[in-house]
Amino acid sequence: MTSKTDRHPANRLGLDYAAEATQLPQHDFPIIDVHTHISGDKAAVIYKRTAELYGVGLTYSMTPEEDMDDVRAVLGDAVRFIAIPNYRQLTSLDQLGAQYARRIESLHSQGVRIAKFWSAPRARDLEAKAGLPGALRIDAPHILESMGAAAGLGMVIMVHIGDPDTWFASKYTDARRYGTKHDQYDSLEAAMERFDVPFIAAHMGGWPEDLDALSGLLTRHPKLHLDTSATKWMVRELSKHPRTALVAFFEKWRGRILFGSDIVAKDDHLSADADGALNLNQAQIHERAFDLYASRYWALRTLLETDHTGQSPIADPDLAMLDPQQYDAMSAPQLTGKSLPKSLLKSLLHDAAHNLLPPRDAPH
Repeated sequence: MTSKTDRHPANRLGLDYAAEATQLPQHDFPIIDVHTHISGDKAAVIYKRTAELYGVGLTYSMTPEEDMDDVRAVLGDAVRFIAIPNYRQLTSLDQLGAQYARRIESLHSQGVRIAKFWSAPRARDLEAKAGLPGALRIDAPHILESMGAAAGLGMVIMVHIGDPDTWFASKYTDARRYGTKHDQYDSLEAAMERFDVPFIAAHMGGWPEDLDALSGLLTRHPKLHLDTSATKWMVRELSKHPRTALVAFFEKWRGRILFGSDIVAKDDHLSADADGALNLNQAQIHERAFDLYASRYWALRTLLETDHTGQSPIADPDLAMLDPQQYDAMSAPQLTGKSLPKSLLKSLLHDAAHNLLPPRDAPH
């Protein structure tokens, strides 16, 4: 591994991520990333460099509608979009219901084939701030209205339901407000029974800690898929599973687990005070943004494709959340590579997403 002198949360080990990309396995197929958030043409340029280095040939992005043209101008046919509601100024239930339904219909006419619904436990805090209790619950009537619009068009529904066990042990201890981890899944299962379309449950279904719980969901709901997004979370928890158990899980559900990173690439990362980088010049700020994006691909691909063992280069504040005496904000978990078999990797990195979302059927 190559070292650099600049250390920050996305590169605490000082890796040269461009050089590291050349050391990963090379594939004769393009990787498909089904879960990113790209907005802004300047950040898209840096993301494009990252994706090309790490073999990602097609990216699905939750890009605000007003930013889609700018991102498409940079990434061209290498990007597809995921519909999202307007979360920026949440002022009414209609934004998540009828307004979102109309947006879904409009974007579908432009080739969008996935609609996202976010209902993490911390949504309770956003609802309270907006004065709209229950606004983001999957089983709310207005959410079911917009979800029904997506299902009626045959779109894939992406959901964020669960959050890390570490959060339930720290910030979600008030079960009356947030519910238990198990509670998060009742409304999701009801929605999957109601709408006969494929679902993608982001972040390994919100439960990478418990492969048996995920197998239960996948067994009960044959159209459910998972993605591997939320890199810090995946590295921390998937590393803990014995290789034999994780390989068996991925093999059992081959074709229903998709590669996703959850990379957030936005022009805000390139501002003068990005990441507290007041003393950095523009070239250094751009390099930090590159490291932020590249760190996710390096960590996920290293976890899935190699037998590397060592500390993650990405700082994980969840460790200090549970044990502030032992860990600090720059601490990181062990990354234990699982070296998945080649045929299984092809399914995970490309085939599962290609079969669920054929690129030729989604021009934009």
